[in-house]
Amino acid sequence: MLEIIKSIITNVLTALYQPFGFALLLAVLFMFLCMSAREHGWKVICRKWWDNFKSDKVFRRMFFLAFYSAMILFRTLLNRNMWANPLSNVMGSWGVYNEKGELTTEAIENLALFIPFAVLLLWALQEKYWKENLKFGQILWRAVKTVFLFSLCIEFAQLFFRLGTFQISDLVYNTLGGAIGGILYFAGCKIKGQGKSK
Repeated sequence: MLEIIKSIITNVLTALYQPFGFALLLAVLFMFLCMSAREHGWKVICRKWWDNFKSDKVFRRMFFLAFYSAMILFRTLLNRNMWANPLSNVMGSWGVYNEKGELTTEAIENLALFIPFAVLLLWALQEKYWKENLKFGQILWRAVKTVFLFSLCIEFAQLFFRLGTFQISDLVYNTLGGAIGGILYFAGCKIKGQGKSK
């Protein structure tokens, strides 16, 4: 009987602990929305959001970036089980086979996950940071730096909240995906004839 009670308490506390950070963030954002709705009304807010989405390209770009970022966070943090030791595999998996010799695509998935993120990030910020003078080095550096810092935050959150494991290989492959995304963004801009490389 004592084991059953212990199991129930553990499962309930785990169920409350795992989504705590996301639930807090969602609640804060929802209350901002409620405050605005109380002042202006829901109809006005929804209409204004839709009008901004239709007419403002920067708003649309930021929406797509926020949407994809939320999907990454859901995949890497929010939809994870708790680990007893988040430092159990610090080096991570560097190839298509893990330490047990089993086929794994984790490295390729990490790489692929951050290519669109880097493209969306650069696309969303292009109006703010550059218009005509596209410099390959600056674009690549911005993509690599931002993806590295974002990935580092995810890895430390996994460590702190014990959701997944802290892995250096994830950090490297995520950052490499950001670099490829930066290269693809630059190539896309050149193909469209935007800016001049220097």
